[in-house]
Parts: sequence; C-alpha cells; structure tokens
Amino acid sequence: QVQLVESGGGLVQAGGSLRLSCAASGRTLGSDVMGWFRQAPGREREFVSNIRWSAGSTYYADSVKGRFAISRDIAKNTVYLQMNSLKPEDTGSYYCARSRIRGGTSAQLYDTWGQGTQVTVSS
Repeated sequence: QVQLVESGGGLVQAGGSLRLSCAASGRTLGSDVMGWFRQAPGREREFVSNIRWSAGSTYYADSVKGRFAISRDIAKNTVYLQMNSLKPEDTGSYYCARSRIRGGTSAQLYDTWGQGTQVTVSS
C-alpha cells in the first residue's frame, strides 16, 4: 500500500512562492492519479490540481490556473506543487492524495491521503 508524506509548507508574503513535495512510499501504479487539495478552517476540502502518473497530463482548479504547476518525478516517486504569485486566499492545509479512479476533483475519489502541510500567505 502507498503512504504519502507532504513537505514544503510555510509562511510567505503575498506574491511569494512555495514548492510542496509529496513523497510516496510503496508502489505507485501507472494508472494512478495524484492530486493536491487544500482546506481552510471552516471550509470544505477544495480541489487544487491533479496529474496522471504515467502520462503526466494535468488539471487545475480555476482559482490556481496560471499560478500553480503540478509535476512528478517518477524515479523519486514524488509529486510536486509549485505555487507562485501566492495570495492570502491560498492559505490552508495542503494535502496530497492518490486516486485509482480516473481523474476526479472530488475528495471522495481519493483513497490515500497524506497528513497535510500548512501554507500561510500574509498580506
């Protein structure tokens, strides 16, 4: 089974950048979709981006399109989220997750989750 560990969160000023990493232990299947979600206090968990492990095709929420970039390193079994031009509304706990169902922006489609890493963007 796969375990996911996020890292790279922190406190940054608006307009700054962060690069999140999600290291997967165990076998990652070519059919997997790896996603990033975020959750702010009092809010539902929100889809951010995902990537197909084998093909590398990506999808982004409208709120982050053009600012964030998801990628993966197959050899390192790691997925990344490069976040640029950060805004205070990007603040939240960021989670990576694995789905063995094609695509999907709903959290219920993902069966394995990391513990989360906190991102705080100050104004």
